[in-house]
Amino acid sequence: MGDVLEVPEESIEEVPEPEPELGPETEPEHQPETEPESGPAPRPRRRGRTTLLIAVAAVLGVVAGTCTGFLVQANRAPDKLPSLSQATLTQAKGPAPEPLSAAQDRKVKVDGDLRKLLLKKPSGAKTATYSLGSDGWLDLAEYSEMFTEPDEAFGYQVDKEFRRAAVTQWGEGTRDVRIVLEQYRQVTDLGASDTVTDSFYWAERKSHTSSWAIPGTGDGMAYVHGASADGVYSAEAHAWRGDVALEIWVYDTKPIPKKKIMDLAERQMERL
Repeated sequence: MGDVLEVPEESIEEVPEPEPELGPETEPEHQPETEPESGPAPRPRRRGRTTLLIAVAAVLGVVAGTCTGFLVQANRAPDKLPSLSQATLTQAKGPAPEPLSAAQDRKVKVDGDLRKLLLKKPSGAKTATYSLGSDGWLDLAEYSEMFTEPDEAFGYQVDKEFRRAAVTQWGEGTRDVRIVLEQYRQVTDLGASDTVTDSFYWAERKSHTSSWAIPGTGDGMAYVHGASADGVYSAEAHAWRGDVALEIWVYDTKPIPKKKIMDLAERQMERL
């Protein structure tokens, strides 16, 4: 016979014996009972029959009440609706008011000939030393020439929606007077009030200046200035009403009294 193969004992695995199956007559060995650390969560209580009956009765009560309401309303006579007519308004006694005349309606007045709103030249007045405009009108280029920087003034007035300007001017001895009314379209900007506010700014920065509010104008101002480098005295007034701005300039070789510039400003504003 051949050699016998020897198998090491370590490589032989022990096969566990099968446990006997438990039959109906066989019971497992008694194991000690262990209590769980925490009991099972309690189940919610099921709704009882009484709650269901109460809910059904409540629904039936609502339905019955609604039906009863409809039956009661159907048997009632319809309510009378209020009258649609309005009470007669008491008419004011006396004749109906007349429409405003052209002189009373400011819109008609300022949209007409702007030159007619300017002060009239005093009797005996002569032609001003330095005159502007043509036939009492100033176009934008001519109006801009009144400023020390005409190009900048031109652009500013375009932005402020300049419409037109009327001018009157005269001489009285050594004194020259110029009054200008500027009108603005004021579609997107308040050109009249903005122009006057800008004039306040420059007037208040002149040396040797006195100023006064113009009565009846809200924020209109009058100024009297000392002599300039060339020996000329000046006074000015600025105010606005609606879409029209007012400028008054007075020049003289001697001091200009407050009464002169204030009188011109008040009388001119009365015409607007």
